[in-house]
Amino acid sequence: MAHPDISFDHVHLVSRDPLAAAQWYKNTLGADIVQSVQTKGAPQIYIDIGGGAMVIIRGQRPGESAVDPSVTEWGVDHFGVRIRGDFATFCGELKAKGVHFSLEPTDINPKTQIAFIDAPDGVSIELLNRKEALA
Repeated sequence: MAHPDISFDHVHLVSRDPLAAAQWYKNTLGADIVQSVQTKGAPQIYIDIGGGAMVIIRGQRPGESAVDPSVTEWGVDHFGVRIRGDFATFCGELKAKGVHFSLEPTDINPKTQIAFIDAPDGVSIELLNRKEALA
Protein backbone atom coordinates (compact mmCIF):
# COMPACT_ATOMS: atom_id res chain seq x y z
CA MET A 1 0.00 0.00 0.00
CA ALA A 2 1.33 3.42 -0.94
CA HIS A 3 2.21 5.67 1.97
CA PRO A 4 -0.57 8.25 2.38
CA ASP A 5 1.89 11.01 3.34
CA ILE A 6 3.92 10.76 0.11
CA SER A 7 3.02 12.28 -3.25
CA PHE A 8 5.00 13.13 -6.36
CA ASP A 9 6.16 16.75 -6.45
CA HIS A 10 8.58 17.56 -9.29
CA VAL A 11 11.20 16.60 -11.87
CA HIS A 12 14.39 18.69 -11.78
CA LEU A 13 16.28 19.19 -15.06
CA VAL A 14 19.62 20.84 -15.84
CA SER A 15 19.60 22.85 -19.07
CA ARG A 16 22.10 24.70 -21.26
CA ASP A 17 19.46 27.39 -21.78
CA PRO A 18 16.78 27.17 -19.06
CA LEU A 19 14.64 29.99 -20.47
CA ALA A 20 14.56 28.44 -23.94
CA ALA A 21 13.77 25.03 -22.43
CA ALA A 22 10.94 26.52 -20.33
CA GLN A 23 9.55 28.22 -23.45
CA TRP A 24 9.67 24.86 -25.25
CA TYR A 25 7.53 23.25 -22.52
CA LYS A 26 5.14 26.21 -22.64
CA ASN A 27 4.83 26.27 -26.43
CA THR A 28 4.81 22.50 -26.91
CA LEU A 29 2.88 21.11 -23.94
CA GLY A 30 0.99 24.21 -22.81
CA ALA A 31 2.91 24.44 -19.53
CA ASP A 32 2.66 27.51 -17.33
CA ILE A 33 5.84 29.27 -16.24
CA VAL A 34 5.14 29.78 -12.55
CA GLN A 35 8.33 31.32 -11.22
CA SER A 36 11.85 32.25 -12.32
CA VAL A 37 14.58 32.79 -9.70
CA GLN A 38 18.35 32.64 -9.24
CA THR A 39 19.51 29.74 -7.07
CA LYS A 40 23.15 29.08 -6.27
CA GLY A 41 24.27 31.34 -9.10
CA ALA A 42 22.08 29.89 -11.86
CA PRO A 43 18.61 30.59 -13.24
CA GLN A 44 15.92 28.21 -12.00
CA ILE A 45 12.51 28.17 -13.66
CA TYR A 46 9.44 26.42 -12.27
CA ILE A 47 6.87 25.23 -14.77
CA ASP A 48 3.53 23.52 -14.20
CA ILE A 49 2.77 20.92 -16.85
CA GLY A 50 -0.58 20.03 -15.27
CA GLY A 51 -1.78 17.46 -12.80
CA GLY A 52 -0.10 19.12 -9.82
CA ALA A 53 3.50 18.15 -10.68
CA MET A 54 6.18 20.67 -11.48
CA VAL A 55 9.17 20.59 -13.78
CA ILE A 56 12.05 22.66 -12.43
CA ILE A 57 14.60 23.67 -15.05
CA ARG A 58 17.89 25.13 -13.92
CA GLY A 59 21.05 26.30 -15.59
CA GLN A 60 24.60 25.23 -14.99
CA ARG A 61 25.87 26.53 -11.65
CA PRO A 62 29.29 28.12 -11.20
CA GLY A 63 31.94 25.42 -10.90
CA GLU A 64 29.75 22.69 -12.43
CA SER A 65 30.65 20.80 -15.57
CA ALA A 66 27.65 19.26 -17.29
CA VAL A 67 28.00 16.63 -20.02
CA ASP A 68 25.66 15.49 -22.77
CA PRO A 69 23.92 12.14 -22.28
CA SER A 70 24.94 9.97 -25.20
CA VAL A 71 24.24 6.43 -24.04
CA THR A 72 21.88 4.67 -21.67
CA GLU A 73 22.92 5.33 -18.08
CA TRP A 74 21.67 4.22 -14.70
CA GLY A 75 19.11 6.60 -13.26
CA VAL A 76 16.14 8.39 -14.74
CA ASP A 77 15.43 7.33 -18.31
CA HIS A 78 12.39 9.51 -19.00
CA PHE A 79 9.36 11.01 -17.35
CA GLY A 80 5.79 10.47 -18.43
CA VAL A 81 2.77 12.71 -18.73
CA ARG A 82 -0.77 11.48 -19.08
CA ILE A 83 -2.78 12.84 -21.98
CA ARG A 84 -6.53 12.78 -21.56
CA GLY A 85 -8.79 13.03 -24.57
CA ASP A 86 -8.00 12.38 -28.22
CA PHE A 87 -4.42 11.05 -28.23
CA ALA A 88 -4.05 11.06 -32.03
CA THR A 89 -5.12 14.70 -32.27
CA PHE A 90 -2.79 15.73 -29.44
CA CYS A 91 0.16 13.96 -31.09
CA GLY A 92 -0.77 15.45 -34.47
CA GLU A 93 -0.68 18.95 -32.96
CA LEU A 94 2.82 18.28 -31.59
CA LYS A 95 3.99 17.04 -35.00
CA ALA A 96 2.59 20.20 -36.59
CA LYS A 97 4.80 22.17 -34.15
CA GLY A 98 7.83 20.23 -35.36
CA VAL A 99 8.23 18.04 -32.27
CA HIS A 100 10.40 14.97 -32.92
CA PHE A 101 8.88 11.62 -31.91
CA SER A 102 11.48 9.04 -30.88
CA LEU A 103 8.58 6.56 -30.69
CA GLU A 104 5.53 7.18 -32.82
CA PRO A 105 2.12 6.80 -31.14
CA THR A 106 1.44 3.12 -30.58
CA ASP A 107 -0.88 0.83 -28.68
CA ILE A 108 1.14 -1.12 -26.10
CA ASN A 109 -1.93 -3.03 -24.97
CA PRO A 110 -5.69 -2.79 -25.67
CA LYS A 111 -6.15 0.01 -23.13
CA THR A 112 -2.94 2.04 -23.36
CA GLN A 113 -1.35 4.20 -26.04
CA ILE A 114 2.13 5.70 -25.71
CA ALA A 115 4.56 7.84 -27.67
CA PHE A 116 7.94 9.36 -26.81
CA ILE A 117 9.04 12.87 -27.72
CA ASP A 118 12.43 14.56 -27.54
CA ALA A 119 12.62 17.63 -25.31
CA PRO A 120 15.54 20.06 -24.97
CA ASP A 121 18.79 18.92 -23.34
CA GLY A 122 18.38 15.25 -24.21
CA VAL A 123 15.22 14.81 -22.12
CA SER A 124 12.81 12.06 -23.19
CA ILE A 125 9.11 12.46 -22.39
CA GLU A 126 6.59 9.64 -22.58
CA LEU A 127 3.09 10.63 -23.61
CA LEU A 128 0.58 8.17 -22.15
CA ASN A 129 -3.13 7.75 -22.81
CA ARG A 130 -5.04 5.22 -20.75
CA LYS A 131 -8.39 4.40 -22.33
CA GLU A 132 -9.70 3.35 -18.96
CA ALA A 133 -8.51 4.58 -15.56
CA LEU A 134 -6.56 2.08 -13.47
CA ALA A 135 -8.07 1.12 -10.16
